Amino acid sequence: MRTLLFALLLPGAQGFYLPGVNPYSFSEGETVKLKVNKMTSQKTLLPVEYYRLPFCQPEGGPKMDHENLGELLAGDRIESSPYRLNMKVDMFCEQVCITNLGRGEQKGVSPNKVVRAIRKNYHNNWIVDNIPAASKVEDDTTVTTRYWQGFPVGFVATDSKKAYVHNHVNIEIEYHAVETETNKARIVRFTVEPFSIKHDFEASADDDDSVEDGAVKPYKVADIQNPIESCNPKIAKREHTKYEMVYARGREPQPASGRVLFTYDVIWKENKVLHWASRWDVYLSMDNAIPAKVHWMSIANSLVIVVVLSAMIAAILVRNLRRDYARYNRLATDEEKAEDMEEFGWKLVHADVFRPPSFSPMLLSVCCGTGAQMLLMALLTILFSAMGFLSPSNRGALIMAQLLLYVLMGTISGYVTARFYKTFKGKAWQKATACVAFGFPGIAFGLFLIMNIVALSQGSSDAVPPLTMFVLLFLWFGISTPLVFFGAYFGYKQDAIEFPVNTSSIPRQIPDQPWFMGIPFVLAVGGILPFGSCFVELYFILASVWMNQYYYVFAFLLIVFAILLITAAEITLLFNYFQLCGENYHWWWRSFSTGGSTGIYIFLYSFVYFKQLEANSLATYVLYFGYMGLVSFAVFLMTGFVGVSTCLWFNKTIFASIKID
Repeated sequence: MRTLLFALLLPGAQGFYLPGVNPYSFSEGETVKLKVNKMTSQKTLLPVEYYRLPFCQPEGGPKMDHENLGELLAGDRIESSPYRLNMKVDMFCEQVCITNLGRGEQKGVSPNKVVRAIRKNYHNNWIVDNIPAASKVEDDTTVTTRYWQGFPVGFVATDSKKAYVHNHVNIEIEYHAVETETNKARIVRFTVEPFSIKHDFEASADDDDSVEDGAVKPYKVADIQNPIESCNPKIAKREHTKYEMVYARGREPQPASGRVLFTYDVIWKENKVLHWASRWDVYLSMDNAIPAKVHWMSIANSLVIVVVLSAMIAAILVRNLRRDYARYNRLATDEEKAEDMEEFGWKLVHADVFRPPSFSPMLLSVCCGTGAQMLLMALLTILFSAMGFLSPSNRGALIMAQLLLYVLMGTISGYVTARFYKTFKGKAWQKATACVAFGFPGIAFGLFLIMNIVALSQGSSDAVPPLTMFVLLFLWFGISTPLVFFGAYFGYKQDAIEFPVNTSSIPRQIPDQPWFMGIPFVLAVGGILPFGSCFVELYFILASVWMNQYYYVFAFLLIVFAILLITAAEITLLFNYFQLCGENYHWWWRSFSTGGSTGIYIFLYSFVYFKQLEANSLATYVLYFGYMGLVSFAVFLMTGFVGVSTCLWFNKTIFASIKID
């Protein structure tokens, strides 16, 4: 039973994906393409294209893969590479090219591009048969394999503080023989072990020392002088490059400057256990089983919060409401005691409780419509991901699903806005519909445009091409906006929300409220419990977004998301009851802000998480806090809508259950 439950909660453990990708079987000796993707860094958060650095290029120049909208928005730039691989054919110290990385590190002189990339901790991200490269790191005692973030461009020595480039890689590929096809196999694992080896080689006759720094030129490679064992063709039975060979006495790493020879080994290994359908499991399980336990602890923590909060509501609301119902109904029927008993509590505001909000009913309607759109978009995205429809092998699928679902949910946004605005007796329905159609999308697109300018100024692959920008504008104006107006049309055709009591023409005076019903205290308490139920999953999500880790435990996320919504609804409902008991009927905006205060905590938490990224540039600050502010605002709208909807249902229920004179 536990195994079955674990398989359901970890879609990768099921051994298949829906809809998935068709496997390709390679024949022995068949060419296997190695592709390069963007380089990423935790220090800058700005990915850059692989060939922005003077690395070896394939003949005829690199060719770009056809990428979908999600890949372009994620900054992926997948291109061909000069590394030649053939199925089941091992290679020993194969030479790629010689390239001039530029001038060395000198005082008062700006370092070359490679040195800057190494010091900014950029990592290469290679792809073989649609699976990303794992990084293998070896030292004197241990061997560590990491399945996220690729492998580093180089390293900085702890003693000399000089930058060294990884100019040799061991490409280890594991394959599984196909039982149904003769002499064919499928690739199931791809690992890269980088090394820095200072190859001593003779310059060819056409070598030109005046080549511009950072230029790539197809030099004729001469024999390597004093090669390591794997690079010595005179050895009859060569071994692949090992840690002991690279760090043997007399060997030095390759500085990230001058002319550098790039080489690689190819190692093929048969894996009889791992099947093609399960090759993503090691990526999705986040390297080991510890995170699964963390997720279970997170859910247990969230459930404790929900149970405690539900018990509090049951103890306070249910008991008090029963007493209130008995008192109010007795007052309505027992005339002889009516004069002796003084009314107090939430019944006194029955003629004002459903009065439209005093501050900007249109803005509240727009916020509720946008929040409903966000809620359905998030719920459907998580649901489809938990069911396995958004496979990680389909790069960009998750971003595309979010974008398209948000656009399609424009109908819901327009409908909810229209219903609320009509209930608030608003007249400018065209203006309200235009606000919801251009409000949040306008803010998001404006911020995206600013981030795109920042990415362009930094030369980052995050900067989207003009055609992609045009596609986004088409989705906004060509699809989303008409759907918003379409939903608003049907919303205004519907009757206004009916309330169980009538609203008086003269507003009731609100008595002084205690300090604990003030906005600062309510927002502080109203957001801490929902945030506490989801902050562990939030950590893993932020690690996926900003640290290039894989996140695919969407079944866990679905449970936590449901707990978040329940907690936000319950805490808002509780404060709403206390507010009505204090004869304060201005609950519309208060319930929205109380429910939405979770977004405020998420934005505050982003400051705490930012310390892990080691970022130190203005562009990184703008990028990180700009997008985190947008996400927090979206969560604010979503949970705010949950709070308003819950309180609206609660208020209608309790006032419909009493008799009003």
